[in-house]
Amino acid sequence: MPEIPDIKLYRDALAARLVGRRLLGMRVGSPFVLRSVEPSPADLANRKILDVSHMAKQLLLTLEDEHYVLIHLMIAGRFRWAKAGAAIPRGSGLAAWDLEQGTLILTEVSKKKRASIHLLSGREALAPFDRGGLDPLTCSFDAFQARLTEIGHTLKRALTDQRLLAGIGNAYSDEILFAARLSPLQLTRNLSDEEWQRLYRATQRTLNVWIERLAKEAGDKFPAKVTAFRPEMAVHGRYGEPCLVCDSPVQRIQYASNEANYCARCQTGGRLLSDRVLARLLKSSWPRSIDELE
Repeated sequence: MPEIPDIKLYRDALAARLVGRRLLGMRVGSPFVLRSVEPSPADLANRKILDVSHMAKQLLLTLEDEHYVLIHLMIAGRFRWAKAGAAIPRGSGLAAWDLEQGTLILTEVSKKKRASIHLLSGREALAPFDRGGLDPLTCSFDAFQARLTEIGHTLKRALTDQRLLAGIGNAYSDEILFAARLSPLQLTRNLSDEEWQRLYRATQRTLNVWIERLAKEAGDKFPAKVTAFRPEMAVHGRYGEPCLVCDSPVQRIQYASNEANYCARCQTGGRLLSDRVLARLLKSSWPRSIDELE
């Protein structure tokens, strides 16, 4: 699922192509993607696009007369910028927005169609979609610490809870915790003052580094490679590969449909975190430390 660095990359690319332009019309390739139709797609035609912003992981197009298009890409939703009047791709195509200068296409390459579009009228209609999470890039240290201790979560869950922080998901939470040298299963209420400072600095530094890196990579081109798995990442998606700092194999714990990637030597003092599936399978043979594993 695209997170803050990718969402900001999309936002900047869309703003450069859409803001100040008049929307000729919206085409719908899959009726299931539309979750609200007040106004209708036809009502958006001939309205100028005033702004492109984001609400956490959702992209927001603001049109004249307080008309809004709120798009949640979920896991597999992606944008394409094509020539004016381009056809919506068969199978993966969900919707298209036509301008004189080009066509913005929304696709989703997945059997599970989770991406969504809400067409809304009036600023008050946006309120139910704001989950209230703080912007991790601009919030103060005190606000950051207070918000993450409101609920007794592990660090992994706290960073990805959109009610607490907006826009961080599975990938960048792994990278943040590695940079902060903290276990994904450590409880927020058990952090020392020094660990809180490390976590706060690592959160802002990691996100800003990736925002700058992705922007430089894309240049003036429309971003074509938006993915949660990048070879430059320290631990996310690198299970079994050597840690970039200590060379120990990157570990993971799996839960539900998610996983956390971490380095045992750098983040947990060498202790292996229990993976429910493997621990149940191996029982007493489950290694307790990275030394036992190696």
